[in-house]
Amino acid sequence: MSEIKTRPAANSLKVTVLLTGLVAFGPVSTDLYLASLPDMGRYFSTSVEMVQMTLSVFLLGFAVSMLIYGPLSDRFGRRPVILGGVVIYVIGSVACLFAPTIEVLIASRFLQALGACCGPVVARAVVRDVYPRDQAAKVMSYMASAMALAPFVAPILGGWFHTLFGWRSNFILLGLFGLILLAGTWFWLGETNQHKDPRALSPRGMLGNYRTLLTDRQVLGYVAVVSATFAGMFSFISASSFVLIDVLALPPAMFGFGFAVVVSGYIAGGFIAGKWTGRVGLDRMIGIGTAGAALFGVTAALLAWSGVQTLPAVLLPLMGFFLCGAMVIPNGSAGAIAPHARMAGAASACLGFIQMVAGASAGWLHSASFNHSSRPLATLVGVLGLAALAGYLLLVRRKASP
Repeated sequence: MSEIKTRPAANSLKVTVLLTGLVAFGPVSTDLYLASLPDMGRYFSTSVEMVQMTLSVFLLGFAVSMLIYGPLSDRFGRRPVILGGVVIYVIGSVACLFAPTIEVLIASRFLQALGACCGPVVARAVVRDVYPRDQAAKVMSYMASAMALAPFVAPILGGWFHTLFGWRSNFILLGLFGLILLAGTWFWLGETNQHKDPRALSPRGMLGNYRTLLTDRQVLGYVAVVSATFAGMFSFISASSFVLIDVLALPPAMFGFGFAVVVSGYIAGGFIAGKWTGRVGLDRMIGIGTAGAALFGVTAALLAWSGVQTLPAVLLPLMGFFLCGAMVIPNGSAGAIAPHARMAGAASACLGFIQMVAGASAGWLHSASFNHSSRPLATLVGVLGLAALAGYLLLVRRKASP
């Protein structure tokens, strides 16, 4: 197959849809089976903490393999790395489907994550290969908004399949999703990496690249706001089924609709960021987003600690947090990757690693503190919203100031 030329690839609707699907690997893989988590705990006769480990371990697998996929794509190109990762994902999905114990399921989720993370890491690098900084931020915002349809639809679909066919049916759907992306990558995606780095995989080269990134104050500022915001969002993703189903008594078949209320904020925020980032400026849009995330997070915490535990009191502030998160994450990702064009894969991997570790840590903190109320979730979201705002004020805004 002849390779797709660089700029036509970016402007191709097929390739844009494919890249959006690849970036959605994470949300689809975490959100599709959320309604099944309480029943999975009962099926395996295990604790909430063990069941939530299927989410946290997935993020840890994402984080670890991100450090490898970035340099791999810098060395060998974007296309072969995506193909290999998707194959691993499909194998992991089959292993999840037939897992006989919760421990095997957790291990299979880790394998699934090792493949899935090729999507967001390499897809972001593809966008960086093709677009300049501001345009890349705009493209990522639109992709994020479209990608948000995945967590909008996935929990609803997963809840229905869980009700009709049981929790294992969700892993059949995940395997099929992987096969579709494998075919799309094979037929549509050409190579976009025009600056392959033969030293990208050398230990000295990898450490040098990561040292360059982690000592760059500009990069650290963007990583901080993205990671704190993502961790706040993942707190809800990890806790949502237990809070909505077990605490607020929402039926599993209706769980996806409650989840969709929150995710609709991310869709709206993605469109706002895509339309206004070019006019307002990347850094200022991040400032608006972090300020809003802090406000909505603190509101959620105040309501929970005041004893207000209703669906509107939980869902509406979180919807606002997700709306603001869509202003922060795509713009912060573009800002973190842009300064180092020749190590875009490594920059994307470094960002993704810290972001996923933050999310996994937030999920673990919630599972360890869950007391059958909405307070642990609301408190985490409030603290992380304030952390994102602090990262902006101390690092991003100070960088942008003359």
